[in-house]
Amino acid sequence: MKIISGFLKGRKLAGYHIAGTRPTMDRIKESLFAMIQDYVKDSVCLDLYAGSGNLGIEAISNGAEKCFFVDANSKMIAVLKDNVERFEIASFCEIWNTTDEKALKRLEREQIAVDLVFLDPPYKTDYVDKILRKLDESHLVKKDGLIVCELRQVEQLGSYPTLEIYKQRRYQDKWIVIYKKM
Repeated sequence: MKIISGFLKGRKLAGYHIAGTRPTMDRIKESLFAMIQDYVKDSVCLDLYAGSGNLGIEAISNGAEKCFFVDANSKMIAVLKDNVERFEIASFCEIWNTTDEKALKRLEREQIAVDLVFLDPPYKTDYVDKILRKLDESHLVKKDGLIVCELRQVEQLGSYPTLEIYKQRRYQDKWIVIYKKM
């Protein structure tokens, strides 16, 4: 896995081979960032289930102002910290070794709203729907902000009054669904 564009283009990410991880493949990531390119520059991002930091670091490479990386797996947090240090981008990052629920509560408590959310949890869970419901009901995502979801089946998504589907694409057995906050 590598950074595909921006000032870190070509740099290799560690951590893609760790058991239990499912990083976004380069070709899907390239297509995804083409869909959101107008929203990345100067944005504040939240990379939930960050793993090695693949999506958040790509956003920083393309001009994001800051990214909050969240992962509950301490092994992945160590890999993420190593990637951030090697790429010398620590000033753009906050790394939290915690659960999605605790991270969202902390953001609310600190009154932080983001422009862009990367939501790529483990498959075969209800995490996408659960997080989308929370983001729908809160002010954690700024108006016109985007929530990028990677999932196996779009059927597992519900209806969210303040979120509308902005774009969606299928890549063999994966879907990218991007919501816009109204």
